[in-house]
Amino acid sequence: MKKLILPTLVAASLGAAGLSQAGGHADVKIGVFLGLTGPIESLVANMAPGAEQAIAEVSDSGKFLDGKTVEAIRADTTCIDAAAATAAIERLITSDKVSGVVGGDCSGVTTAALTNVAVPNGMVMISPSATSPALSTVEDNGLFFRTAPSDARQGVVMTEVIMDRGIKEVAVTYTNNDYGKGLADAFQTAFEAAGGTVTISASHEDGKADYAAEVGALASAGGEVLVVAGYIDQGGKGIIQGSLDTGAFDTFVLPDGMVGDSLPAAIGSDLNGSFGQAPGTDSEGAGLFADSAEGYDGTSPFAGESYDAAALIMLAMQAAGSMDPADYKGKVMEVANAPGEQILPGELAKALEILAGGGDIDYVGASNVELIGAGESAGNYREIEIKDGALSTVGYR
Repeated sequence: MKKLILPTLVAASLGAAGLSQAGGHADVKIGVFLGLTGPIESLVANMAPGAEQAIAEVSDSGKFLDGKTVEAIRADTTCIDAAAATAAIERLITSDKVSGVVGGDCSGVTTAALTNVAVPNGMVMISPSATSPALSTVEDNGLFFRTAPSDARQGVVMTEVIMDRGIKEVAVTYTNNDYGKGLADAFQTAFEAAGGTVTISASHEDGKADYAAEVGALASAGGEVLVVAGYIDQGGKGIIQGSLDTGAFDTFVLPDGMVGDSLPAAIGSDLNGSFGQAPGTDSEGAGLFADSAEGYDGTSPFAGESYDAAALIMLAMQAAGSMDPADYKGKVMEVANAPGEQILPGELAKALEILAGGGDIDYVGASNVELIGAGESAGNYREIEIKDGALSTVGYR
């Protein structure tokens, strides 16, 4: 099967890039609303193409809403600037006239865009990476979903990863925003409930040239390892480098915002032995998606979740027979979950045919999709470790 699917997926990926760059004349437009600049830029470099691959796959199929074409329109959340993100999604909705939005990415800008713009305008958003527990209960009028799990789940998984290595005492630093604070709190609750000790939980600001004061406070509190709930291209990296330079810590726990190839590339072999986790699965769908990625890394955190977010928007439209968010928002959970024929990456055309014929699908996708609660991923995680100056996968949870 893989040999049959792969050429289609590669062609779809190339088609998506063309549509996004050209700003063509498609019948339906979908916003790809991610941090094209900012502290997770290196992750978004793989997330945006993932979403665009699904969009091109559907558009090229000729089976979407009686042959309608679909175009990806990019917009920059910046990850950290709520005002900029709000303005960007407003342009997507009012000027570009998108019918759905993949995004946002970071939790704070996602919350701002959702509450200030998407909900008042009745726009569906499916985030591939906003993980704040607060988003589980936000007033969204049934318009917000996420293919990434809540950090309430990540806090438990991170506790298991640390405890399984015999570590019982940790220091925590977190980026001072919704994502960092939410994850730090969720982790501390889970870790202490399991019998661990958090010696200090201290925030840090992104964008600083020197983190000596923060590192000094963390070192004074002590701990066997340092948990860094930050951003891979910003303060989290600065904290790690400062800790290594002073000998404050030599092993770091890396949650999802810190997992990516750019960190070991920047830090080098001093990062060896550090470990952590990010959403991921060893499912058949994950393998198919990784093999299909052309010009980007399909194994990068949240790349598969981005493909899935875009796919769910379009499959819900097909199920509703409408590209109006008011019509298709109620179909997202239906196409994402059983019952129905399971759908993997590269099989979106088959899914469109089934839905057009009145049948049911169970979209599995690249990230083993199962939406629970108000519409968020149940949560599968890839356990990673830095070995020989590179990121490696050591298990799944």
